Formats: sequence, structure tokens, C-alpha cells
Amino acid sequence: MEPQGLTGALALRSARHPWITVFAWVAVLVLAIGVAVGLLGDALVQDSETSAELESLTAAELIDERINLGVDAPAEEYVVISSDRYTVDDPAFEQYTSDLASEIEALDDVAGVLTYYQTGAPGMVAQDNTGTMLLVTLAGDPDEAVDNSVHFLELIDEEATATPGFDVKTAGAASINHAFNEAAEETLLRGELIGISVAVVVLIVVFGALVAAGLPLVLALVSILTTLGLTALVGQITDLSFFVVNMIFMIGLAVGIDYVLFIVARYREEREDGRDKLAAIVRTGDTSSKAILFSGLTVVTALAGLLIVPDTIFFSLGMGAILVVLASLAMTMTLLPAVLSLLGDRVNSVRPPLIGYGRRAKSADGGMWAATARLVMRRPIISAALSAGFLLALGAIALTMSLGSTGVTSLPAENSSVQAYLAIKNEFAGEDLEPAQVVINAPDAEAAVVQDSVEALFADLRADATFGEPTVQAAPGNDLLVIDVPILADAQSNDATAAVKRLRNDYIPASFAEDTAFVGGSTAETIDYTGLMADYMPLVLLLVLSISFILLLLAFRSIVVPIKAIVMNLLSVFAAYGLVTLVLQHGVGAELFGFTQVDRIDNWIPLFLFAVLFGLSMDYHIFLLSRIKERFDETGDNTRAVADGLRSTGSLITGAALIMVGVFGGFALGDLTSFQQMGFGLAAAVVIDATIVRSVLVPSTMALLGNRNWYFPNWLEWLPKLNVEGAPETPEALPAIGD
Repeated sequence: MEPQGLTGALALRSARHPWITVFAWVAVLVLAIGVAVGLLGDALVQDSETSAELESLTAAELIDERINLGVDAPAEEYVVISSDRYTVDDPAFEQYTSDLASEIEALDDVAGVLTYYQTGAPGMVAQDNTGTMLLVTLAGDPDEAVDNSVHFLELIDEEATATPGFDVKTAGAASINHAFNEAAEETLLRGELIGISVAVVVLIVVFGALVAAGLPLVLALVSILTTLGLTALVGQITDLSFFVVNMIFMIGLAVGIDYVLFIVARYREEREDGRDKLAAIVRTGDTSSKAILFSGLTVVTALAGLLIVPDTIFFSLGMGAILVVLASLAMTMTLLPAVLSLLGDRVNSVRPPLIGYGRRAKSADGGMWAATARLVMRRPIISAALSAGFLLALGAIALTMSLGSTGVTSLPAENSSVQAYLAIKNEFAGEDLEPAQVVINAPDAEAAVVQDSVEALFADLRADATFGEPTVQAAPGNDLLVIDVPILADAQSNDATAAVKRLRNDYIPASFAEDTAFVGGSTAETIDYTGLMADYMPLVLLLVLSISFILLLLAFRSIVVPIKAIVMNLLSVFAAYGLVTLVLQHGVGAELFGFTQVDRIDNWIPLFLFAVLFGLSMDYHIFLLSRIKERFDETGDNTRAVADGLRSTGSLITGAALIMVGVFGGFALGDLTSFQQMGFGLAAAVVIDATIVRSVLVPSTMALLGNRNWYFPNWLEWLPKLNVEGAPETPEALPAIGD
């Protein structure tokens, strides 16, 4: 039996030279680890950058050029000191504040400290007179504020409750970034532990042998470590967000384990059918490996949609996911056949008690999944209507989704930086860490017409209860005015968003000529970023759906299969949107899952979920359809092919889905609300896809269409025949080719 294509040839070559293949991968792995250790830290950045032309970015650039004169503004921290014993006027309070300010100012990572007792600024005192603020300017590059402020943050932690009667907290660039980093690291660790734990249990149950169960975990780790090295190299060329590491581990565990699971299961199946070791590896390479290659390419296609979004985080997440999928494919096509060649039937070794090695049913009449398929196919119209209707009903909830940003409040409420931020917002009159900024580009800021326009704007702002008293700063060249407008609400709340929209759409046009005044600040940035996501969503949809259609058309030589696959996967994504909205935004069942209910879903979530979910959903779909097509080509019986396809892949896809749910669920249990939205959305979609879509929609629509599922127009016959499902088995294909 000779290989029928590239994947079979790679499997054969790797299996015939297993030690060379293994040693080559060991060398790659050692090199990747070395590169990651040496370069990855410097390749990752904390901040997100957007290259699109947004009004808030224009405002920020004008401030940098004419106020800061091209020098980055230093990072600042707002230390909140409160007391349950003293007021700000008490000597004990003043003494404590002065002593703490001196300690902070003596640190190498601090450039200066201002206190209320130095400035007399009323905004630095809480409205009930039991708290005050220290304005701390950090030393060094503001982009490296987290690294520069280690001693400062340690001092604040020590002072938090060190002195009876006083409480100390801080909020600012360094502390909030540190909190996000810490939460991301904890989420990564939790996601790994939960995902790996679930994977171990599922793999042992599916395989009934510890060696076979351990292979997917070990080889997935190889892919992840290799990808970290590749990411470090890419990071030398372009900035990558530190969130890329979370993405690599999450997607790497999910697809890496699943790909090996499918291959090992098919290899054992071929051995059961009487093929010798090498013949089983080649047959697996020609069938399951080919299906995985195409499904992996489809995943990469979907993830490539993230790369066109002009944003560092999206580019980083897309790049990290693509690299780990490609590494997983390379490992699956080469290293795995070599390992199987070395292990042979020892892959079934070490069978745990109480869990038997269940051999597959030899007939399409056996098995729960085959029975489910036949039941659904007897009433295909009802089955299709009910399942599609249910998914559409879930998806309809997504129409109530409110997009925005959770900002600092995406951190746990008990986080000290969140508490300091809320204290400044609620207890210090007129103070706002995130004010709206009106930037007026005027050749002569002192001109009467400019001053009259500013006064008219002030009148509108003072009449709007959501805004505080504005303040004005002029550029050194007197060619720019910056008006800081405090927002008397959470900067990312619906009230703040509505207020900034009024500022942009009503107040500024009434006072200033077009293109002379720009609104910036964190609320404006969120509004602009949400609009950017909305603008790029159609482009990503068009790219992903078009390339996926072409790939599926080539893979199955059917015009019906790709259309159905795309529609079903869109239904899965739409339903996942609805569940995210229902649970995370409306709070239905949020406490049950341990999630934090929020007023809005993070604006990057829908586009991100679409790209990842469409790819992963297509992953299962291709694997299932490849087995159905394989049986159809052998028997010509559509009903039997569907039943046998579901029977042969049922336990595998269920196991793979459970592993993905475990991985994504682990990330959803993190403290960051944005991770909760992401992890829950991914896990929910996988459950929907592995149950309703695979068990009901696929067989019911296959029954409705019958042989028309495989309709291929004559005018497309010129397209290449890829046979992703492998050539039909023939008696001549069965003889062994040697061990």
C-alpha cells in the first residue's frame, strides 16, 4: 500500500526513520526553548496600539506633539490615604501623609510626590474629609512603568494596613497594569491546570490506556513550546501583546491534543482492521491526517481574519494562534507517525483498572451515535427545524448585546487598584483619572473667536449633569488648547458613553468649525475602538467565509457541503453570542458559573469569537464529513454513510469537545471579566457544535438532501481532486507492507 498524497508520504517517511525524526524535533524544541527564554520577554509589550485613523488617537497625537513636545508624559500613580479615626485636618493624618510621601519620594523608581498639604488643591481631599491623595510621578520610561515601579508597589502593599487607623491604596498606570498582568498570569495557570486535568481524564476514558492518553498531552506541549520560540522571533520584527502567551497555551492545548487524539484513534482502528504497523500509519496519514491538515488550514484561514484588524492585540492573538496551529500540524504530520512507529502496539500499554479498552463496533448499526443519527434522519424536517430554531432563538438574544469596555472594573472588585480608582471617582469631587479631553487645534488659541467658542462649549457642559467643571491648558506654542472634562460616572459606563457622544455630536459642532476640535480620553477611545470593530467585522467575515468555502469546495468536491458547513457554523457562533449576552451581560446563571455580571460585553469579543469559533467549529465539521464522505464513496449509501460517520467519530469528537470545554472553561474561571466572556463563549460554542450541530443538524440535513449533498457542477470539474477523506478501500489496498 503506497501513500496516496503528501500526508501519507510524510507519515511513511517519518515512520521509516523514526529516530531521525524524533532527534530533529528534539533539536527544534531545544532551540525554541532557548530562543523563548532569551528573547520572548523583550518581544512582548503591555500596551495596545491601533494604526487606524481614529478621532481619539488624533487628539492624543496633538497633545503629544504640542503639549508634551514629543516626550512621553511620565506615568503617574494616585495614592489614596483614608482613615476611620482621623480627618485630613488632624495633625496625626498630616504627619502620616508626610512620612509616607517622604518614603515614596526616596525610592529610585519615583521622580516626585505632591500632597494636599503642599498644594492646597481641594480636589485632593475626599468630600467627607477622611481621605486624601498623593500624586506620584514615576521615574523612567512610562511604557516600562510596571518594571520601573516594583519598589513603589511593594511599599504600597506593605503600607496598605500596616498602621492602625489608616488604609492605603493606589491606582494608576503601573498598579493597574500590574494587576492586569497578575490576573492574566493566574488565569493562564488556572486554564492550564483545569484544561490538562480534564484532558487527562477524557483521554484515559477514550483510549483506555495510559500511554495512548499521554501522547496527546506530551505532543501538544511540544507544539506550544515550539510556538513560544517562533513567537519570540516574530516579536523581534513587530510588537506583540503579552496576551499572545495566553492565546498560544489556550489554542495549543485545544487543537494539539485534539489532533493527536484523532490520529492515534485512527491508527488503532486500522490496526484492529488487520493492517500491520507501517500500513496502519500510512493509511492514517492518507485519511485522518489529510482531514486534519485541511481542517487546520481552515482554522488558520479563520484566524487570519484577525491579522487584518489594525490593532496590536488582535494581530498578536491571531499570530500566536496561527503559529501554534501550524506547529501542531507539523508535529502531527511528522513527529506523531515517528512516535507511533517506535511504540507500535505498546501505545495500548498500561491500562488502568475499571476502564477497559473498548473496541469499536464493526457495524454501522452499532453505537449510540449511529442510533441517534438514524433517529434524527427518520424525521429530518422536524429535527432540522427544531435544532435550527433553537440556535436562532439563542442567537436572537445577541441582538440585545451592548458593546463597550469594562476597563479597570474588569478586575475583581476586591483588587486594591479597583478600590482606589472607585474611591477617586466617587469620593473626590471633580477628580477624574479618565476625563474626556477636548483638543482644539487653533493657530492662535487666544483669538477672540476661539475664546468665544470655548465659553459656548463650557455653557453646554455646565448644563449637562454628567460632566464636571472643565479646565483648560494651552500648548507652549499657543497653538493648541486642551480642555479636561471630568465625567461624573464610570468612564466605561453607558452614561459616560452617551455623554461623550453628546459632546462630539451636539456640543462641539455647535461651537467649533469642522476638523478643529477632537475628543479624546478613555471613553472616546472605547467608542472609537467599538466602531473600528464594527467596521472590520464585514471584512473579516468576507475573508474567512470566502476562503473557507474554497477550501471545502476543493476538499469535498461538492458545492452543497461548503454552503451547509458555513451556515451551520454561523449558527453556532450566533448562538454563542446569545449565550454570552444572556449569562455575562444579563446575568442569567452568572452566579452559577462564578462569573461577574457586566453592563456591556467587551467590544473585541464578537470579532474575536467569530474568527476562533468559526475555525474550531469547521475543525470538527471537516473531520466528521471526511468520515461520512469516505463511507459514502465506499458504499454509495448516504444514510448508512452518515450513521457510520457519526458512529466512528462520535466518541472522539465528544472527547475532543470535552477537552476544549475544559481548556476554555479554565480560562473562563479567571478573574478578568473579559477572559470570562472569551472562555465562556468559546466553551459554549464547542458544546453547541459537538451536540446540536453534529448530532441533529448534520444528519437531518444530510437526510433531506440525500445524494444531492455531493452535487458538484460539471463546469467545476477542472478543479483538482484532493480526496481529503482518502481513497476508498479496495481489496488490493489491504495487504501489509511490512512491519
